[in-house]
Amino acid sequence: MQFDKELDARGLNCPLPILRAKKALTDMASGQVLKILATDPGSVKDFQAFSKQTGNTLLSSETADTDFIFFMKKK
Repeated sequence: MQFDKELDARGLNCPLPILRAKKALTDMASGQVLKILATDPGSVKDFQAFSKQTGNTLLSSETADTDFIFFMKKK
């Protein structure tokens, strides 16, 4: 998937991946896509909730080995 910015939040526990993603999204234009890499298993539910609360679209959520990969489109 095409993305405009990548955030490596591996090794960080809740709520840091969400906080870093929120900060990264503020520097992006509407419609741009942020790729987030995380290792916290709780981040799957966290990013679903974050998407609903903020209106940013969670395009995909996948798992690769111990990593969780999210693609989020800024509203």
